[in-house]
Amino acid sequence: MPYQSPLETRIAKRTTQALSDFQMLEEGDRVLVGLSGGKDSWALMQILDVLRRRAKMNFSLIAANVDAGFEGYDHELITRTCRERGWECIVRHTTINETMEDLLDVDDTPCSLCGRLRRGVLYKMAGEIGATKIALGHHADDCIETLLLNLFFEGNLKAMPAKLTSDNGRHVVIRPLVYVLEAEARAYAKECGLPIVPCSCPACGDLSLQRQRVKRLLLDLEREHPGVKHSMLSALKNVTGSHLLDNRLRREQ
Repeated sequence: MPYQSPLETRIAKRTTQALSDFQMLEEGDRVLVGLSGGKDSWALMQILDVLRRRAKMNFSLIAANVDAGFEGYDHELITRTCRERGWECIVRHTTINETMEDLLDVDDTPCSLCGRLRRGVLYKMAGEIGATKIALGHHADDCIETLLLNLFFEGNLKAMPAKLTSDNGRHVVIRPLVYVLEAEARAYAKECGLPIVPCSCPACGDLSLQRQRVKRLLLDLEREHPGVKHSMLSALKNVTGSHLLDNRLRREQ
């Protein structure tokens, strides 16, 4: 089955590379895909379905939508779109909106707290249906921004893992779009006619001032030096530990 466009070809190639580099999928995997209705999660669901149809390996996909309870959130559009495309979809209605104020502290933004609460729900859903992997729609921009945030403001050199095991050891989280740029995910969701569903949270998009600054920095750098994001992404795969100042790396050599 041929790819439908040059963009889909490019995203499929990068996603396949990430799946291979980090051994994200295994034969018979049951993958729970976090589907918020935003551009990134739609792009993830679409490309994984395209790859599933072409793959020699057998794995299944289940879209999982967490309704945080904010008024006006159109989860029915998500389930209808999934049904039209033949995707299995389950929705979990929650009261995350009611607990946000009680749990939010000075070091959190509403979006970061909401994200953690949603992931907790996804973990529970995965356990209930026997999912072996949880796929999230974080992309290359998220990874690069996290790297710079940790470098500039936290004093450590780390980005966002492409594959990780949850703290309790029960769940494996994968990020297949880690080599795909945000602009590509946005264009792909639009090209595929996938409806972007706003989260309806009053604080939606309320990023920390630090992350906003990093986003602007990357935007300016990419405008002045096209390809700088790909260069930074390559740097994360080409680390020379002996040229850093962490003595733990020297002891490991």
